[in-house]
Amino acid sequence: MEMLTCNLDRGSNIPLYEQLYDYIKNEIMEGRIPYGTKLPSKRKLSEFLTISQNTVEQAYDQLGAEGYIEGFPRKGYFVLAHEDLEYVQPVRYENMPEQETEPIKYNFHPSRIDTENFPFEKWRKSAKNIIDKENQALLLMGDWQGERVLREEIAHYIYQARGVHCSPEAIILGAGVETLLQQLILLLGNQAAYGVEDPGYHAISRILKNYPNEVSPLEVDGKGVKVDNLEGSKLDIVYVTPSRHFPYGAVLSANRRIKLLNWAASKEKRFIIEDDYDSEFRYVGKAIPSLQSMDQNDKVIYLGTFSKSLIPSIRISYMVLPKQLIKLYKEKLSFFQCSVSRIDQHILARFMREGDFEKHLNRMRKVYRRKMDKTLELLKPYERFVEIVGDLSGFHIVLKVNNGMPEKELVERALQKSVKVYPLSSYLLESHYESQPIIILGFAGIPEPELANAIELLLKSWKIL
Repeated sequence: MEMLTCNLDRGSNIPLYEQLYDYIKNEIMEGRIPYGTKLPSKRKLSEFLTISQNTVEQAYDQLGAEGYIEGFPRKGYFVLAHEDLEYVQPVRYENMPEQETEPIKYNFHPSRIDTENFPFEKWRKSAKNIIDKENQALLLMGDWQGERVLREEIAHYIYQARGVHCSPEAIILGAGVETLLQQLILLLGNQAAYGVEDPGYHAISRILKNYPNEVSPLEVDGKGVKVDNLEGSKLDIVYVTPSRHFPYGAVLSANRRIKLLNWAASKEKRFIIEDDYDSEFRYVGKAIPSLQSMDQNDKVIYLGTFSKSLIPSIRISYMVLPKQLIKLYKEKLSFFQCSVSRIDQHILARFMREGDFEKHLNRMRKVYRRKMDKTLELLKPYERFVEIVGDLSGFHIVLKVNNGMPEKELVERALQKSVKVYPLSSYLLESHYESQPIIILGFAGIPEPELANAIELLLKSWKIL
């Protein structure tokens, strides 16, 4: 080929060889120097560009190292790339228009929390105390179960608040309940058959789909999960939310709790997974005791999280294992390192030890109670179209909508108004017949002054208002 006309900027901070390399590379990528082309010799190109042969050699060497060209003794340098590089060009598929996502103004997700009332100053104080050169050991790997100082605080808290009997040695920390559930599935083996509430917390059933374990839905009514048919089933593990069923809010009755515990106690490999996901936020009467607090046979695996009581982004959850399972866990799974930052664990431990966590909970119960009452007040004039079903506590309410629209249309029309709502079908393991569509409406994450506007937009989208 003829000479390469490359304008080199001798006043630039970029070395000349790099400028030459970039120029030749771009020419090859754009197809202006075709595959198989012989490049000018180092001597001729250096004379033409009035640069040293070493500069040209450096550029050629870099291009050769990256596979754009190859040098052959007594023959010169040839372009080897271009045809093989066509895959890096942007790919455009026909009949696939780009989807423009409208920003969501109001998200009624049932797990969203109120962020405006987070105690930033208290948290900053705890963080400042921990993030210090004196604590440089926290930069290294810690206890595989999680930091003992936090496990001690959790053991104390769940005993006082939930009646859970455990020692710090029985607690495993993990980055979210989903992480702990996967460890549990590995621990209990792929032969264990699971029963899960239906509808219910969808993460467990979705996770189990990736394992060979058999999964069966368990029917739920106003008294919680139905347990009468368990004895005749092949189930080994039952996953329940006894203190507040998700999403209906039913409390598992005392009679059913005893039957469930007796079912688990009757065989060695039977266990109950108790997900106590938002028990802190009951607004009427005393807190419902945990199922684990009633267990006399060490058959309940207790799951808890700080995602709702504090902040979801901290990703700190925990499980309390029965004695026989903690022993098995140490034998089989202690190679798992704790998936939560040691620094975050120590910040939370100090936050709890100083009493700031308890104060935060007390304050947030009042905030969420006000939000729930406000939501109910705003919906009351339209109760002919939106019936509230289930128990009233936690972060969401359940609406049975009677405006003639099917579930899918309710969700889509809300989205057109930049409002996101969540249908019951998202939390079903098996399809259920419902005479009217049901929407799970989380109120906790909507700013209190904007609740009225959010509900108004939603009702207008459903043509109720």
